[in-house]
Amino acid sequence: MQYHLNGFFSGDPSIALAGPDAGTVCDDVDVLIVGCGPAGLTLATQLAAFPEITTMLTDLKPGLLEVGQADGLACRSVEMFESFGFAEKVLKEAYWVNEVGFWRPDDGGAGLIRADRIADVEYDLSEMPHVILNQARLHDFFLEAMGNAPSRLKPTYNRELISVKRTENSDHPVTAVFSRLDDVGGTQTIRAKYVVGCDGARSAVRRSLGYKLKGEAARQLWGVMDVLAVTDFPDIRLKAAIQSAELGSLLIIPREGGYMVRMYIELDALHVSERAADRNVTSNLLIDRASKILAPFILDVKEVAWWSAYEIGQRLCDSFDDVGEAERGQLVPRIFIAGDACHTHSPKAGQGMNVSMADTFNIGWKLAAVLRGQARPMVLDTYTQERQAKAKELIEFDKDMARLFSAKPKDAAEAAQFQTYFKKHGRYTAGVETRYKPSILTGSGTHQALAKGYQTGMRFHSAPVIRLGDAKPMHLGHVMKADGRWRLIAFAAQGDMGRSGGEIANLCGFLSDDLIADFTPKGGDIDSLFDLRAVFQMAHADMALESLPALLLPRKGKYGLIDYEKAFCPDLAQGPDIFDHRGIDRNQGALVIVRPDQYVAEVLPLDGFAQMRTYFDGILCRFYDPSKIFQVVRP
Repeated sequence: MQYHLNGFFSGDPSIALAGPDAGTVCDDVDVLIVGCGPAGLTLATQLAAFPEITTMLTDLKPGLLEVGQADGLACRSVEMFESFGFAEKVLKEAYWVNEVGFWRPDDGGAGLIRADRIADVEYDLSEMPHVILNQARLHDFFLEAMGNAPSRLKPTYNRELISVKRTENSDHPVTAVFSRLDDVGGTQTIRAKYVVGCDGARSAVRRSLGYKLKGEAARQLWGVMDVLAVTDFPDIRLKAAIQSAELGSLLIIPREGGYMVRMYIELDALHVSERAADRNVTSNLLIDRASKILAPFILDVKEVAWWSAYEIGQRLCDSFDDVGEAERGQLVPRIFIAGDACHTHSPKAGQGMNVSMADTFNIGWKLAAVLRGQARPMVLDTYTQERQAKAKELIEFDKDMARLFSAKPKDAAEAAQFQTYFKKHGRYTAGVETRYKPSILTGSGTHQALAKGYQTGMRFHSAPVIRLGDAKPMHLGHVMKADGRWRLIAFAAQGDMGRSGGEIANLCGFLSDDLIADFTPKGGDIDSLFDLRAVFQMAHADMALESLPALLLPRKGKYGLIDYEKAFCPDLAQGPDIFDHRGIDRNQGALVIVRPDQYVAEVLPLDGFAQMRTYFDGILCRFYDPSKIFQVVRP
């Protein structure tokens, strides 16, 4: 963590210097976010980092969420939390899902047997684990990060959205009308440049757009409960999938704190005209069914902290923004929907909250870049392109997962099908299999062989390195904060130590004279848009820091202080060597371009200057003027 760049200050360094209008609430905003769940909070936390962007976050609820329904946090989500600065807090409190037990009926009729016990996450899938933490506690961390950001952003509660529509207003072309549910009463009208609906499966934003969630319910009723219980079931503190012969299936998810567990309990199928509420499900019914599925093991529930009943359904919107395909490229999208507002599915694979947060992590940096005058408005079209494709994949996966988990196995071979499916798709449930197709943001991967472990279109896969300036062992991916910057990760060729005449030095010269000179805002630090990092093959003790190009020792801030955290070396003492581990061509090296949301945009040769220029010319605006960032952005 870096601070003191523009002068010494005492106190908590995670509390940023407040912007000039920090905490101000007004009726004209750049971005209006409807819904204060994980999706809305992810977006708000990103935008709060930019004091020049005015953001309003509203919610129907009267205040903080006290008990949340979602709890599973995939590896990729925890990587995202690292970019926001609170991954350590999540990991300290959360339950870590280390192993999964699979239980099935004993062929001899004696009850249940453990069929398998496997690692939940395969080796080197991520440096972050799969964890379980109550959604309400996660909200706390987001709210703290928002409140500490330069905008000092806080939610506005007790606001029920009545309507949202585009208007002819040139400055704020979207108008939203809210009913005030607080003591003031009446209505409130907010004018915005962009609106993002993160308001759940009954989304008022989606309804205003005239969109519908399309799909069919599986007609399968499930119950879920968080309990404090005494049991002799041996895998009670492991994630456990139990398939019974006649009574359905049970999924056990241990909760944080060491004692509580969550149970997903399969109930009887619904009839065609039935809904979950028609069954009059009670907590006692759930306890009884769970006890019977677990038999002959004993389940003595002492307290039910929370419970609910629901039916499985997989539904999807045709579009995630307000621009039809016929208008795409001619009209800038202004209204977006994310999370449950545009896709719903079962909770079995633990993807709901994770995919919702990934939606808004995707749109957040794009909105910020367009509003700040850095990027062309066409990048906003890629939100629907990228995230709708991901949602379609999720729904197909969820259908298979739910079907196999609910199957009543006749023998060991049938029971093993679910285990096989779970193992095969572990990378998917960890959130690291997302791959965006080629677009203006994602390259073709022509030079993929230079960095085989950094697949174009997939998230940057972190690995251990040694920071040259202070010999600190760390993960390279942890330099990628949610600050809107592009990362240029240059992996040096064999023998290149950064000296004049080498490819790293030549790359630094091109960036300084061309790319940075053209696209970096006037008056900004040299790395305020492009954050170059170099990884050399030599041991850190054999490198000469003073021989590095000036761009790897940049002078920044009002005092021109030197940033010593741009150069890295492999961790040759404890390993693994990042060059071998991530398949970097040692003879040629590689340049990995990473988007602000940590996805690999392109892999190029270190001297691929023309390709680099072409790529960024298609996305960025030259010489943006910070005094004009509030101009209306037009196609």
